[in-house]
Amino acid sequence: MPPQVAAPSERQQLLLEQLRQSDRELSGQDLHALLRQGPQTMGLATVYRHLRQLQQRGLVRCRHLPSGEALFAPTDRDEHHLTCVDCGTSVVLEQCPMRDMPLQDVHLHGPQARGFQLLFHTLEFFGLCEACQQRQAQP
Repeated sequence: MPPQVAAPSERQQLLLEQLRQSDRELSGQDLHALLRQGPQTMGLATVYRHLRQLQQRGLVRCRHLPSGEALFAPTDRDEHHLTCVDCGTSVVLEQCPMRDMPLQDVHLHGPQARGFQLLFHTLEFFGLCEACQQRQAQP
C-alpha cells in the first residue's frame, strides 16, 4: 500500500485546475502567464517548484519536446504522442496502447525495478512526419 500523502496545497490545486481546464499541455511559462491574469499570481520559479512537487506525487506528467521545452498535463488525462524529430510537430495518439492495463498489473523485470512504485506512465514515439520525409527525399 502506498504511503499516505498530504493533499496538494492551495497553490498546487490552482496549478492542477489550470492544467485540467486547458485543452492542451502547458509549459511553466504558459501557466505563469495565465496566473498573472488572475487574482492569485505566483512567480515563475514557484510555478516550476510546485509542478515538480505535483509530478513527484503522480498528479502531473512532464513531456519534453525536441526543442527542450517542457510541457505539463494532469496524469488523469491519458494522452500520448507521435513527435517528429525534424520539425517538432507532435500529434496525439488516438488511444494509449496500455490503456486497458492498470499500473498495478504492470510487472517490471530486473533488479533495478525492485521496490519501484509506479505512479503514472508516458508514451511517446519519435520519428519523421510525412512532410519531413518527403522534404528529405528531394535532391
